[in-house]
Amino acid sequence: MSADIQTHAFIPLNIAVLTISDSRSLADDKSGATLAERLTAAGHRLAARDIVTDDVEAIRATLKAWIADPGIDVVITTGGTGFTGRDVTPEAVEPLFEKRMDGFSIAFHLLSHAKIGMSTIQSRATAGVAGATYIFCLPGSPGACRDGWDGILAQQLDYRTKPCNFVEIMPRLDEHLKRGKARG
Repeated sequence: MSADIQTHAFIPLNIAVLTISDSRSLADDKSGATLAERLTAAGHRLAARDIVTDDVEAIRATLKAWIADPGIDVVITTGGTGFTGRDVTPEAVEPLFEKRMDGFSIAFHLLSHAKIGMSTIQSRATAGVAGATYIFCLPGSPGACRDGWDGILAQQLDYRTKPCNFVEIMPRLDEHLKRGKARG
């Protein structure tokens, strides 16, 4: 970040966290808790938090509801980005994207490689925009959630970050849509 960070006021976003897991509950969801703690510590609002099973339709149903909710600006998912038979997060989420954010995956893998080496290739972290809502899909470990938040999302979801950030383009995300979610 440059010295320009002080020229803009912080804009808190409404961020929802979705954990995708067959084995976790809210009580033992360390990854979802990590994201919730970090985003609120940064000054954002936890708009919703839920857990769904590794099921394409269950994931899509929750995401579609959150995308349609004008009170949710960003969704961060954790879990289901690996290669096992139950890992279906990218298959569930990517068809909802109007625009893919290929750079997110690249940036995540660069950060991850520095910490876990070539094992980063076992993640299919992905991101995009759907209905003027940013969606970021992170792996299911607390470490991956810390890396994704601390190394990418904390800065890009902060209006004060220069030279550019996701917040400043939010009002234009839906200029092709009729409903105008990003304009409030």
